[in-house]
Amino acid sequence: MKVLIIHAHPEPQSFSSALKTLAVDTFTEDGHEVQVSDLYAMGFNPVASTADFGERANPDYCVYALEQRHGVKTGTMSADIQLELEKLVQCDLLILNFPLFWCSTPAIMKGWIDRVFVSGAVYGGTRFYDRGGLKGKRALVSVTLGGQPHMFGKQGIHGPFESMLRHLLQGTLAYAGLEVLEPFIAWHVPYIQHEARVEILDKWRDRIRSLEGEIPLSFPSLDDFDERLYPLESTVRQTTE
Repeated sequence: MKVLIIHAHPEPQSFSSALKTLAVDTFTEDGHEVQVSDLYAMGFNPVASTADFGERANPDYCVYALEQRHGVKTGTMSADIQLELEKLVQCDLLILNFPLFWCSTPAIMKGWIDRVFVSGAVYGGTRFYDRGGLKGKRALVSVTLGGQPHMFGKQGIHGPFESMLRHLLQGTLAYAGLEVLEPFIAWHVPYIQHEARVEILDKWRDRIRSLEGEIPLSFPSLDDFDERLYPLESTVRQTTE
């Protein structure tokens, strides 16, 4: 299996970085091929701009997604995007590893998504959800945060964690066709003792080695919608019964 880990933490000694390192070691020990894009270490540029295109479809007005499609067709995307896109297309499993910043990814990882999830290659037209460009690949989000589990249940003050990250799990990863696995969450990290951190790392190692048999989260299928993306009558009937 080919694994691509996108890691976004500014501190190499962080617990998030320890999760990344353990993942690399565990996958490698088990005979998998691993690539890591350490975004801060790379100095990855997160800003989507006209500089991303060596040749413009419309030099007078930039519609970024349309310029991406033109860049894919002509092979004129910027070199850093092309390199990351090749890693993404070649992988079987994508891992996004990051600390939770304001209920989302760090800006540098959002910028990686903005620039590398390229229209015309990853999505476009009706190529989304189970017809997306990354169909057949899986994705796993691993997150560190300061919150505690009881804050994120159905009765918790923040609600379910998956709902808080819906924009990423569904709106990005599932939308692009990836089979999205349940996130791995390292709770309360800044405030726990060494023993608790070791326990989390052990759970992370065990999780990595059990991924093959996991059932992905459920997201929409285009088979349940007509060509105008209205729900099929059979789908509506099933949800109301």
